[in-house]
Amino acid sequence: MNAWVRSGQDGPGRTNEAVIGEGTAPGFTRGTIDEIIAGRFACRAFSDAPVPRHIIEQILGVARFAPSGANIQPWHVHVLAGTARDEVSAALLRAHEEARDQHVSEYRYYASELPEPYLDRRQQFGRLFYGSLGIAQTDTEARSRQTARNYAFFGAPVGLIVTIDRRLEIGSWLDLGMFIQNVMLAAAGCGLQSCPQETFAKYHRILRSLLSIPAEQMVVCGISIGHANNAATRRLMPRAAVNEFASFRGFEN
Repeated sequence: MNAWVRSGQDGPGRTNEAVIGEGTAPGFTRGTIDEIIAGRFACRAFSDAPVPRHIIEQILGVARFAPSGANIQPWHVHVLAGTARDEVSAALLRAHEEARDQHVSEYRYYASELPEPYLDRRQQFGRLFYGSLGIAQTDTEARSRQTARNYAFFGAPVGLIVTIDRRLEIGSWLDLGMFIQNVMLAAAGCGLQSCPQETFAKYHRILRSLLSIPAEQMVVCGISIGHANNAATRRLMPRAAVNEFASFRGFEN
């Protein structure tokens, strides 16, 4: 969905008249939400610049307006910074180093056998991502070291652990996904970057103990939030063209 703003400047040296065209409503121009969505990327290199609590509260205050069926709002967030973040990070890094095979997520993220085109996209991700880091896909130790960086929140000053009530159904997971997207877009609107990280779900037993997560809550993912450093890799992954995933009917007339 596009957001529209009334007439004015649309960036340095660009007036509304310069950008009005196909895809815009008369008298309106594309709002910054389009640029925020297109500019968001999974940041894996953060600076140590602090992010104050009120900014995170502002981000969550916006994200809470995500739609949810019957307005049940099926999300819970544990916000970590400072020593709390460091304690969680140290525990997860230790588990990853010493006992990673003893931990498994409570839900399956990928299908056991991915059909095409999804398998090809996943394999392309591996080639592009690890290739950008100079890591051979067969180098399991180097890949493990890269995975470990997740548990240090990639150096971000703030980490979120997101949970959902396990008694809810798949529709509530759709709602949760919209909330998580809202968190990342609201962060980008504050000049921050983020990285959603499913891998935190693997260590739910450790997180449950450290964060007093009740039994009915399932750990879904983590999200790192902070200022991207100058070495942060911008989006590497290509996106399918609209005509590859959308079918249009009834527009001929």
